[in-house]
Amino acid sequence: MGTSKFVSDVKIIKHNNIVVYNFLSDFNNLRLLFNEYTLAQLSKQLPNMEITNCVCDADSCLFTLSNNSQGGVKIIERECPKTIKLTGEGKLPFEMLFWIQLLPTSAYETKIRLTLHAELNMMLKMLAGKKLKDGLDKIADALTMLPYH
Repeated sequence: MGTSKFVSDVKIIKHNNIVVYNFLSDFNNLRLLFNEYTLAQLSKQLPNMEITNCVCDADSCLFTLSNNSQGGVKIIERECPKTIKLTGEGKLPFEMLFWIQLLPTSAYETKIRLTLHAELNMMLKMLAGKKLKDGLDKIADALTMLPYH
């Protein structure tokens, strides 16, 4: 097993970086994002894994996985207003560290980039590597469209 790094393309969010940080650093705000459609799309990115039912609190989001186990992500570090670091929680197919990086470009524009470090065996890396990168880009795109208020 080795650590694989996946990085999203840099995206632009048309809101102030403090507003974006405050929204993303509280998972209660993301609860609406994880509807049935979104979970189905996320499931397509992971081989042999179906994700259903999402429960969020301020620090974590927990999902029901195809084998009826629980898995999700938990915020482990917040560095206002530029970084939110997360780790996997529960029974995920691999260990991971994930972070959201924010950089203001103007008073009302913020760059965002997502980075995933995943402990993948060679077979899983070959099967899921491109899908994980594509999934990061799709998540980054989705984050640009959230109602930051």
